[in-house]
Amino acid sequence: MSDFPYADRFTVNRTLPDRGRPRDEVLAEMRAMAGEEDAFWETGKVSGTMYCGDHEHYDFLGEAFGMFAHVNALQRDMCPSQTKFEGEVIAMALDLMHADAVTDAEPAGLVTTGGTGSILHALIAYREHARETRGVTWPNFVKPETGHAAFDKGCHLFGIELRVAPVDPKTTLADVAAVAELVDDQTIAIMGSAGNYAYGTVDPIAELASLAQERGVGMHVDACLGGFILPFGQELGFPIPDFDFRVPGVTTISADTHKYGYAFKGSSTLLFRDKALRRAQYFHLLDWSGGKYMSPGMEGSRSGGLIASTWASMVSLGREGYREHAREIFDTAAAMMDVVRSHPELRIMGEGSSGAPTFCFSFTSGDFEIYHLVDFLGPKGWRFNGQQYPNAIHMAVTRPQTRAGVVEAFAADLAEAIAYAKKKDAAGEEAFAGAIYGGVAGGLDRATSDFIVAVMDDMLDKQQSLPPA
Repeated sequence: MSDFPYADRFTVNRTLPDRGRPRDEVLAEMRAMAGEEDAFWETGKVSGTMYCGDHEHYDFLGEAFGMFAHVNALQRDMCPSQTKFEGEVIAMALDLMHADAVTDAEPAGLVTTGGTGSILHALIAYREHARETRGVTWPNFVKPETGHAAFDKGCHLFGIELRVAPVDPKTTLADVAAVAELVDDQTIAIMGSAGNYAYGTVDPIAELASLAQERGVGMHVDACLGGFILPFGQELGFPIPDFDFRVPGVTTISADTHKYGYAFKGSSTLLFRDKALRRAQYFHLLDWSGGKYMSPGMEGSRSGGLIASTWASMVSLGREGYREHAREIFDTAAAMMDVVRSHPELRIMGEGSSGAPTFCFSFTSGDFEIYHLVDFLGPKGWRFNGQQYPNAIHMAVTRPQTRAGVVEAFAADLAEAIAYAKKKDAAGEEAFAGAIYGGVAGGLDRATSDFIVAVMDDMLDKQQSLPPA
């Protein structure tokens, strides 16, 4: 990838142009880039990333977005529509998470900018609520190792001690006893995933929630990935354990509308069993010279277009539409996992557990370095997500994979890739992708960590680089 893409094809703006360019010229340039980049995922060979992949749906959302793109959702006196859209998005998400099972509190929610945004707001809410109601002064939060990296980021940002519990290496599920050992009187909450990003498996939410109730701490369910598909899997009869507000002790749930909710990127929901917990993270400033200030979350100005288009996605699809998309995705994932199972050299992570993978799965090998498969499949257009400890690759099945011929292409290409991997492994050759995705043998030491951080910093710098002189 070039340090500054398209520099050899399109105008590079190193300064603000003295005169603006014609709009049709600008749009033509953007269409060329969009068309070429869409072609990458339209093959159905890309894990996750593009959850809908339906250009008609995107055009519909774009029209809904455009009507309110210029609106600031902060100013409700000027745009009361945002209260309607946001309130109904929250209500529909609460309904999906069975908030009607809550009888001892008033459920509530928050629309955020994505999964990380929902997780960060949950951590703030738990920290502030624990300080106000329990006098917690040295807050800690407990997650299984498979809990998303956003929890690590949030604890780092908000001064919360993060305690990480191991998971069962065979089932990939949270070890409840290990979590229990890390909980003390300063713990603000624990969490479980439905399902986790790495393996797609659903943690034992009921057991974790029971532990949280027993210890008097919060219980967050990270359903950012599964929140808008697992409920429909349950409706279709798949063996998916309950993970929502039907489970006593579950106090918050994050569920991304911009994944299997098929909304535009930048949209998620954070749902609360009790409105009091949501209020704990509200911000107020009463004596500012600019006037009294308040906000429901970390953001100030927010795009009305994103809220409106999220609402449009949900109400245009309805339960029937979501359920039918889920059926296609679950069937495709099952077919792709059958392809993996047909090769004795491969093993699906977490298979056989009570929260076994359904729409998202990961596989590894005990016979050869799994990243040889990535080296072979990459040039054929497949884009997997790499994992480590153990080295594995994962596929989050989305609507593009449900297109005709994708499973058959996966079967043919995987068979060739395995033959390639065996040859490379027998020759003692290392996989190129292993240097990017793989774990470090023997674990990380300080020198290795510093080197990897330096490489990653350079990558991030390049992704935000200025145009070349």
